[in-house]
Amino acid sequence: MIAWLEPDDPLPDTALALGPNSDAPGLLAAGHDLSPRRLTEAYRRGIFPWFSAGQPVLWWTTDPRMVLPVAEFKLSRSLRKTVQAFRRTPGCDVRIDHDAGAVMRACATTERPGQDGTWIVPDMREVYAQWHREGAVHSFETWVNGELVGGLYGVSIGRMFYGESMFARRSDASKIALAALVCFCRAHGIEVIDCQQETAHLASLGARPWPRARFEAHLRAVVDQPRPGPWTYDEALWSYLDAPPAGPAS
Repeated sequence: MIAWLEPDDPLPDTALALGPNSDAPGLLAAGHDLSPRRLTEAYRRGIFPWFSAGQPVLWWTTDPRMVLPVAEFKLSRSLRKTVQAFRRTPGCDVRIDHDAGAVMRACATTERPGQDGTWIVPDMREVYAQWHREGAVHSFETWVNGELVGGLYGVSIGRMFYGESMFARRSDASKIALAALVCFCRAHGIEVIDCQQETAHLASLGARPWPRARFEAHLRAVVDQPRPGPWTYDEALWSYLDAPPAGPAS
């Protein structure tokens, strides 16, 4: 039995989440409160919302947790060539927070294999848009001749970035945005990007599962550190694409 949350109830201890043998491993709690205040409480502890239209807000804490240590980002030869060609081409650029709303809408409407509908429901987009205006949600965007062709968005708390979703309308457009995010993180001392769910695609880019206890220990070490900034993408940040690994993340 999971906890039902009233607006003033704190989120339960993550040890109370449903276990691997349940129908919903990692499910911790449910309720109707989806606000920046509640999201801040949740993300600081490694808890995230994930629900479909017509459901209450469901709160999850997966074990293991898929993460991308930025020092271990796998830059394939083909992706390196794609990024280099993108940088040389007039009219191609990466922008941060130029149109976060468009990125979220595009992520919500992207069809994904094995997924029926979207978890980025209108209520979710609305509250993350509000959280964006408050400075916690950021988008990394791939633009070609004034057209948004790919990108991703996520949450920044302290020196932690929590990836939410990505989309591409042209080949490798989302990977270019991810490479730009990795460069930004390396430049600003962010060691780990949270990926939430384990997928082969993320693993191919260097992500790997961490036990929940390790992930939570890392959060405790970084969420109270100063948030990075400014949130702009300068061409000089690409110099971090080949930055040597700084050692394993804590």
